Formats: sequence, C-alpha cells, structure tokens
Amino acid sequence: MMLTELSIKNFAIIQQLTVPFEQGLTVLTGETGAGKSIIIDAVGLLLGARGSSDFIRHGEKRAEIEGLFHVDATHPVHEKLMIIGIDIEEDMLIIRRDITSAGKSICRINGKLTTISQLRDVGQSLIDVHGQHEHQTLMRKEEHLSLLDRFGGEELSTTLKMYQKEFRWMQQIEEQYRTLNQDTQAIAQKIDLYTYQSNEIAAAALTEHEDERLLEERYKLANSEKLISTLTASYEQLYGEGRGLDAVSKTLSSLEEAANIDLTLQPLVEQISTSYYTLEEAAFTLREAIDQVDFHSDRLNLVEARLAEIETLKRKYGESVSEILAHEVKIKEELMTLTDREDHVAALNEKRQACYEKLAPLAAQLTEIREKVAAKLSATVFTQLQQLYMEKATFKVKISIRKSEKALDHFGFNGKDQVEFLLSANRGEPLKSLAKVASGGEISRMMLALKSSLSASQGITSVIFDEVDSGVSGRVAQAIAEKVYRISMGSQVLCISHLPQVAAMADQHLFISKTEIDGRVVTNVKSLTEKEKIAELARMLSGTKVTEITRENAKELLQQAQLKKVVC
Repeated sequence: MMLTELSIKNFAIIQQLTVPFEQGLTVLTGETGAGKSIIIDAVGLLLGARGSSDFIRHGEKRAEIEGLFHVDATHPVHEKLMIIGIDIEEDMLIIRRDITSAGKSICRINGKLTTISQLRDVGQSLIDVHGQHEHQTLMRKEEHLSLLDRFGGEELSTTLKMYQKEFRWMQQIEEQYRTLNQDTQAIAQKIDLYTYQSNEIAAAALTEHEDERLLEERYKLANSEKLISTLTASYEQLYGEGRGLDAVSKTLSSLEEAANIDLTLQPLVEQISTSYYTLEEAAFTLREAIDQVDFHSDRLNLVEARLAEIETLKRKYGESVSEILAHEVKIKEELMTLTDREDHVAALNEKRQACYEKLAPLAAQLTEIREKVAAKLSATVFTQLQQLYMEKATFKVKISIRKSEKALDHFGFNGKDQVEFLLSANRGEPLKSLAKVASGGEISRMMLALKSSLSASQGITSVIFDEVDSGVSGRVAQAIAEKVYRISMGSQVLCISHLPQVAAMADQHLFISKTEIDGRVVTNVKSLTEKEKIAELARMLSGTKVTEITRENAKELLQQAQLKKVVC
C-alpha cells in the first residue's frame, strides 16, 4: 500500500498543488514557513482529522484535498471498505475531502459519500502519521496502554474484544442497578410521575390509528352540507321533471313508434332502453346517498374535542397514537420494576456477580498476555534505543492494577491494567516517568524507537514523520536517518526533516518553497535531481552562505548515504 499522489487546492497558503509520491523514503525539506507541515496536515485531513473553515485559503469558498492510494488485494483496509459498501477497482483507492467556508466537511471514498468517522476508520489502516503533537501523547501515561495493546498482536486483540463485550453488558446492569438504588424520595417521585402518566393515558382509552379515523370523519362532517347540495343537484338533473331521465323516456317512446315502421331500428331501441334503466338505477343510488349523509354539529364538536385531547397527549408522550400506547407499556414496566424494587435489586445483584465471574478471568488473561507483551516491547525498544545512541538508557513497561474499594470498580473498558512507560536515560539513575526524565531529543528518539517497534505489528505500510528528528544532531542524527530508512525498506515513509543526514538517505527528495505572485504567497513542490540534492544538502549544512566546501561536504554526505543504504 502506498500514497501515490496528493492534490491540494485552496488549503492554507497552498493555492493549487499536486505532489507525486514514490515507494521507499520520501524526504520533504525547505525553508521554515514554506508549507511542509501544511502538506502533512492535508494528509491528516484525508485520514479523518478534524477540519475547520480556518484551513481555507483566504478569499476562497472551499478547500479541496484528494489522495490516490495504491492498495494491494491483501491489505486489511478491504474489510473496512466492504462493511461500508465501497469497492476497490484496479487496486486504486481515491479519497477526497472538501471543507466549505461554513465549516462543513464533505468526504468521499471512491466517489461514495462517507461520514467523518468512516473516513477516520479507513484512514487509520492506510497511514500512520507521527507529528510533533505525538510527543505529548507519549508524555501522557493514560495513552501508554493503547500503545502497548497495538504491539500485542492478535491474541491480545481477540481477548480484549471478548472482555469488552462482557464489560458493556456489565455497564448496562450497573446502570439499572444505580437507577434502582436511588434515594427513596427520588424513587417515590418517579412512581408518582409514572402513575399519573399511566392513568392519564389509560383514561383516554385510545385505540390504534384512532386519530387517523377521526381526521377522516371530521373532514366528511365539515363538508357534509356541500356534499348534500352537490348530490341533490346531480339527482335533480337526472330525475327532475323535464330533466335527464324524462328526456330519455320521451326519446324511447318516439323511437319505439319508429321501430314499428322500420324493424332495423329495434337494436337502437334496446340500447336506449338499457341506458334508461341504468340511469334510473343510478338516480336511486344517488337518492340513497343523499339520505345517508347525516350532518350533526354535535358529532363534529365531539370529534374536534377528541382530536384536541389526543393532540395534548401527543405533545406529552409521542408523535402518534402508537407511540403514546408504547409509552404507556414502557412506564407500566418501569412502575412494576420500581414497586417491586427489592426483588429486582436482588436479581440484578445476581447478574452483577455473574458478570464479575466472567470478567475476572478475562481481565486476568489480559494482564497475563500484557505482561508478556510488555517484556517483549521493553526489550525491543531497549534495542532500538541502543541503535539511536542512548546506550545508557533503560526502558521498562510497568503494569499495575486499578485500585478501588469496590471489586467491580477494578474493571475499566480495557481491563483492570494501568500501563506506564518508564525510562532511565543514564546508568545508575532510577526508572521514572518519561515526562520527568526525557529531554526533547530523547523524546524524539523514544518516539522513533516505539514507531520502529510498532510499525511491523500494526500492518500499516505508510508512515509519516513530521520533524521526528527535532532536538538532535551529530551521530544521533545519522542514527535517526538510518533508522527512518530501515523503516522505509518495508513501508512507504514520508518525512519532513531539517537534518541533512536524513535528507541524504532519501529515495525521493522533494523541495518545498514559496513565492509571491500578485501579492499572495504560493507554495511549490519540486522533485530534486542529483545535482539539486547536493545544493539543498549544502544549504542545510551551512545554514546561511553556501560555499564550495559545503558543496563538497554535501556531495560526500550523499555518497556516504548511498553506501549506508546498501548496508541497511
């Protein structure tokens, strides 16, 4: 899996930009403020990060970001896409996100509209973004449990899902238990409220769809006078003197005399005779319809009053008679539960105990697996730190049990374990929380060591490092460069860096610059040639004026990097 192309339009200081990416290590360099981190922010939005109208370039109505991903047939993202009904054709996945000036986000995956949460779920399987904010994540010990679990593999993941399923069931039981164990006054108030509601609905004696039937009746009653007048007019047109039937009867008599003279007219006589009797029957039916229309103002008033009563109940208990009746059933059940509270409390206590008996062994199993995973992660990170010139450092994953006076409160959504990463940066110093002992450069190396350890177990084949090398220099910078390159051998890695050692290891070197056109800043991206790489490395080495010596140093650094890549 790899990000093949990124298109950005009207995003921050970027007017329009298309960036092609290659497999291996892609390094983005450039002056501060040129827009390197903005490109990474754009990728983050594609993966479901929170959007805002502040991202839109000044004067524009919307920002548009689109990414083209190549996804092989075995990638786990296929399962997530299948769940939301999205197919991948020719191993290509196109993600697009628009942010409007009103602050709304429009997300599409292969042209299909999706929610932010769906986009985020898919994005987490595509790219692992490590930005500077993740230093803060590493400092918060409440985040350490999830980091450890990511390293745990299928056994831990399966056990955790089983545990969480039982935990959710326990939460439902606990909620019922808390409701039943409210103070006596609150329960009495609920009983009074539910009793009043139940009595009010019962007194109304509602029937299903009664309101619909009453509305139909009200319409007929309200229009009965008009109905009588139109039916009467129709009847009189047919049956009145000199009207329809009278005229047909006279026509029939005349035609019968004619048929006595000309026998061929007999069929016509029969036809008109049949029509006459049909019309006569219709007139009788009209008369019956008139007799059946019965206008009673009293009945209309009763219907209006009943509809008003139902409308009052709708405002309180539901939008339809069906919902009102359903509410009645629900509060009757609540009343039974509250009035028989002691029996229900006893039953819930039994269920709580059963939950505890299921959760306890699952939690213990989680702890056992995590202890093994913690030992493995500690050893892996320790090895990584040695390679990053923290030879005297000691790293340990500490697991402790949640403390609580109540047995059930030992359990949380992820088990009963608390995890904390401890570090001793120097030999002889005690292990302490990362936040208390790690400097900026050490945190960068710590994060890279964890990423190196976690990347293989996560199954994510694209990684972004946003200035992972901050606060380091010299041989540590070289070690970080080699570490990032090793990760890129099994993954696509995009890396923003200010270190020439990292840039020299790049398979693809993109230079980010900005120019001013018509008083507006425009960001540009250029893929550097070999000669241009040397010039950019010289700039990074010198910091100010580029000399022939710095160019030679840059050329040598690039040559050494090529040799190290062969060894890696």
